[in-house]
Amino acid sequence: MERDPDGPMAEQAMLARFMPMHLLLDREGRVLGAGPTLRRMLQGPGLAGARFEDLFEVRSPGGAVTADQVLARAGHRFRLVARNGVRAGLRGMGERLPDGRMLMNLSFGIDLIAAVRELGLTDADFVATDLAMELLYLAEANAAVTRELRGLNLRLEGARLAAEEEALTDPLTGLRNRRAADLVLARLCAARMPFGLLHLDLDYFKSVNDTLGHAAGDHVLEVVGRILREELRVEDCVARIGGDEFLVLVVNRIELRVLQGIADRIIQRISEPIPVAGKVARISASIGIVRSPDVALPDPVRLMALADRALYAAKRAGRGRSIRLRSAAD
Repeated sequence: MERDPDGPMAEQAMLARFMPMHLLLDREGRVLGAGPTLRRMLQGPGLAGARFEDLFEVRSPGGAVTADQVLARAGHRFRLVARNGVRAGLRGMGERLPDGRMLMNLSFGIDLIAAVRELGLTDADFVATDLAMELLYLAEANAAVTRELRGLNLRLEGARLAAEEEALTDPLTGLRNRRAADLVLARLCAARMPFGLLHLDLDYFKSVNDTLGHAAGDHVLEVVGRILREELRVEDCVARIGGDEFLVLVVNRIELRVLQGIADRIIQRISEPIPVAGKVARISASIGIVRSPDVALPDPVRLMALADRALYAAKRAGRGRSIRLRSAAD
């Protein structure tokens, strides 16, 4: 590049207009001038006279430190990083001019987006023919689309989980439903996990519907659901599997005294009068108790059949009580 006849000021203005990230160095590698975007990156007007190696760390070519070494080894292509802590890397090409000065033209390359965000750059910081801003707009559009798709996926996943939860929940009591209970029972049996099973049926519930109405019956079921939730742990499965029929799976507890204690507390609380619409509903509960070890190979069908027999044995024995059957032979 020959000297501009109008002087160095005109030369600098031309370089700044066409190469906003240029670096002009003297024979010793000291800064004679820099483009406005590069000045903004290096954060300081006092660049004149600064040494190249004090401003930049050379990443490629290996072993180069000074500007002269970079141009001698790089074949006019190199990679730099500013020493002032700006994380965006630089790519560049350079040439030694006939008068001995060195001219380098830099760009952010793949670090463009990081540089724009970190330095607050706009299209005014790039030459009009530079594709940097078009690439930035495309990247931002892609990021916006990605964010929207991520949000849509999260909403769809939330809707899916909500639908699955609804499909496994009894809408009246908020307990698990028959389908959920079957799934949990099958999983416990398949995993050979120890558990207790309580099959509960409400006594005299039909008379509540007949004498107080179905709204009162619904209220009684809601109260029973609340009692069951309060008496069981979060990890246990409590389900309404029929009109006034409930199933409780007590995970990792098979001690008879524990299961009997749970059943006794449930029966006692359910037997208490339930106020409803200015009147009182009176019911009780019968419970059949079985344990997973009560059958040789835990199987949902066999365990439920045994629990049914235990439940009806409790009803025949006078209701409002719990009975445990040890095996199908009992």
